[in-house]
Amino acid sequence: MSIKLKKLNEQVMVITGATSGIGLATARMAADGGAHLVLAARDGDALDTLALELRQRGADVATVAADVGNPADVAHIGQVAMERFGRVDTWVNNAGISVYGKNEAVALEDMRKVMQTNFWGVVHGSLEAVKLMKGRGGGAIVNLGSEVSDRSVPLQGTYSASKHAIKAFTESLRMELHKEDAGISLTVVKPSAIATPFPNHAKSYMEHEPDLPAPNYAPELVAQAIVHAAQVPERDLYVGSHAKLTSMAGYLMPRAVDRFMTRTMFGRQQSDQPNSSVRRDALHTPDAAYELRQRNDSDHRVVERSPYTAFEMRSVPAKTMLLGGALLAAWALTRRPWERRVWHA
Repeated sequence: MSIKLKKLNEQVMVITGATSGIGLATARMAADGGAHLVLAARDGDALDTLALELRQRGADVATVAADVGNPADVAHIGQVAMERFGRVDTWVNNAGISVYGKNEAVALEDMRKVMQTNFWGVVHGSLEAVKLMKGRGGGAIVNLGSEVSDRSVPLQGTYSASKHAIKAFTESLRMELHKEDAGISLTVVKPSAIATPFPNHAKSYMEHEPDLPAPNYAPELVAQAIVHAAQVPERDLYVGSHAKLTSMAGYLMPRAVDRFMTRTMFGRQQSDQPNSSVRRDALHTPDAAYELRQRNDSDHRVVERSPYTAFEMRSVPAKTMLLGGALLAAWALTRRPWERRVWHA
């Protein structure tokens, strides 16, 4: 069975972590594109408010208050999707949380919670989606990784580990489904730093408030990549050229990147504001103060376009032609002068 994905306006799409940041941007974009939606998040009140907004735009929406770290909750998401719409065409595993601090300082309980949500939430969602898609025409599973899926950063060791694990699990599952010819596409989306309330949701052990290192890309760019992967089979999609460059540099020059991050990333992940002793976070329970917010209040300039990501989402023939042209130009420039002479008969 070859992978044949439906157009967005013909799809039933499940989105976890739908009430904030990337999940919220994706829910709104998918609704505007005509998809039927099953939205999941921990905060039921925020889900109800979002569903009302999207229904007023004409979208058909079902909601499920769920913690993706709990397999029973994820099974309930699938049950609601089948009862309401009879199928699932795309399942987006987006829910994610983080904790900032040196690995020695972070409580094991908090590390386990990050892994339970970020990694096990993807495992639970992916396996539920496979169960619902197999034998029903296939579909797309879109898992939210990160640029730290390829290259870890200090002060977010557990978050980096969870995103590494998502990449490894998705690759393994992809090969198994390909062997079965199951007709299911699996994509890992790897965003750079995105201008969402992500630091506000996180728990922090640092001296100053968490911050996102520049450049910060718009969450709508990630939503575009997710919606694209729902309709076109892709293996990986990097959102922002910075994510791709970080990945390549980490692979080609790991020690140099270690030194660079040691010098820069301790400061760039903290603002100049002291970490409040009464600071709330959404690690173990949702924080209503930052629900239904697509972007954060940071002073960083937001990058609204990514030519690299737009190139990634081009058709295969177009990408092949452009890449081939670039390689041909590079080959021509590196030839010796006498090899570039034009010989006349």
